[in-house]
Amino acid sequence: MSVAVETFGFFLAAVGLLMLGVTLPHSYWRVSTVHGNVITTNTIFENLWHSCATDSMGVYNCRDFPSMLALSGTRWRFPRGLRLQCSSLPGPGCCGMVAISWYASNITQDFFNPLYSGTKYELGPALYLGWSASLLAILGGVCLCSNCCKAPDQDSAASTRLSYKAPAVRSAALAAHLPPAASDGEDDNSFGKYGKNAYV
Repeated sequence: MSVAVETFGFFLAAVGLLMLGVTLPHSYWRVSTVHGNVITTNTIFENLWHSCATDSMGVYNCRDFPSMLALSGTRWRFPRGLRLQCSSLPGPGCCGMVAISWYASNITQDFFNPLYSGTKYELGPALYLGWSASLLAILGGVCLCSNCCKAPDQDSAASTRLSYKAPAVRSAALAAHLPPAASDGEDDNSFGKYGKNAYV
């Protein structure tokens, strides 16, 4: 059972990390909404690295953000920096979940803010892919860690083991030269019963 859980956990974690790797360069983290816009022929979509605009003919033009300081607002810098740190942290699923949720929270705050005068965006498909990937990576990590945290007495293989006792049969010649064995009630300090030359 534990090998099956570990294999399943490894598979989930590997698929989750692969999906997180696909999510990061995905262009559709946020997509401009047609709600409340007069011009509906243009669509703007962004991710952590660039912003693109497309028209109704399918022609699009992208511009890269030259640095983290060039992002449109300080709150967009946090997910980008956190996603860069995810490769060095032990929990990339948790790290990805925090970054994606933070990004989605900022999008929804701007969308529902009546005083926000800029372009309003909706959640892009990359966020849903990232949430799924993070969940798979977290579940895979839980499956892998659940077997390490199990107490040794809960191990099914350990509960079926039988203890081995050596037979108490001694040959008559050997029994004549050895002192009688200590009973269970006596002290097991047998060093004083033999002389110096007994082990030579």
